[in-house]
Amino acid sequence: MTESLNKDSSRVSSDYISNELIKLETTDEIDLRELVAVIWHGKWVVILCSIICAISGGIYAYIQPDIYESDVLLTAASTDSNYQLASMPNQLSGIASLAGINIGNGSGTQKVLYALQVLQSRKFISNFIREHDLLVPLMATEGWDKKTEEFSYQKDIYNITDREWVHKNGISLKPSLLVATNYFIKKVMQVNIDTKNHMMTVSLNFFSPYSAQQWLNWLIEDLNDEIRHQDMIDAQNSIDYLENQVTKTSLADSRTMLYQLMEQQTKKLMLTKIHKEYILKTVDPAVIAERPDKPKRKLIVIISMCLGAFFGIVTVLMRRIILTS
Repeated sequence: MTESLNKDSSRVSSDYISNELIKLETTDEIDLRELVAVIWHGKWVVILCSIICAISGGIYAYIQPDIYESDVLLTAASTDSNYQLASMPNQLSGIASLAGINIGNGSGTQKVLYALQVLQSRKFISNFIREHDLLVPLMATEGWDKKTEEFSYQKDIYNITDREWVHKNGISLKPSLLVATNYFIKKVMQVNIDTKNHMMTVSLNFFSPYSAQQWLNWLIEDLNDEIRHQDMIDAQNSIDYLENQVTKTSLADSRTMLYQLMEQQTKKLMLTKIHKEYILKTVDPAVIAERPDKPKRKLIVIISMCLGAFFGIVTVLMRRIILTS
């Protein structure tokens, strides 16, 4: 008797759950159909919103200035300096370390990574902007005329006729070198490192394709010269120090080791004067871009149209909710 009641109870519960699931599926199907019907009924609102947003996005994309990109593919310059200096006997390496002399026993990759850190440093970029007189084209321009191949300037901050920065209330609107440096690092320059293939790409984005290519060439040249100059100073200081130590010791073995260290530093100094591409070697040079890289006008229009359709659907559904409540 008890077992029969349990079976009947289980059957009733199962039937109840099945009926509820069928009702739920039917309700969901009805709700989905109703939702589609509401959207279809307000399709002209959705279409109108899509068209308006697409046109607005098109106008916005059209008035944006063209940005051209120039990039260069680089790799570590292959010189014999790292090998020669790293292959020194352990005894000489120890003496050099105690004397504070850099014998280059690290990998060339570390030197390249250091060079890239220098490239992205405020000190190096500010010197680059100052030495090449880039403050005006970098901070006062707002576009590039393809026909005349001339910059268009922001007249509210720079007077192109007098070639001077505008003064407002007795204060010059000329941006500081720090502002220009931060703008260059964050907005103009990009550095990407491919650790797998030991390659790196440096790119510049600017209004003028000619300026982007020229500035990029200057940038890599200046970086090689900067690292070369640092190594020349280090090597010369090491040689001067070792020469001074030779005069202070009378031990033949010590003098021999000091002379060997001097020989290595002399080789290092010589190598800084031989190679033009001292730390970074160009694999694929920078070229003048023929087409702008930004803005992505078609993409802007498509995204604007999709946002317009979404806004239209939300509007139709909100209107339906308000009318039925």
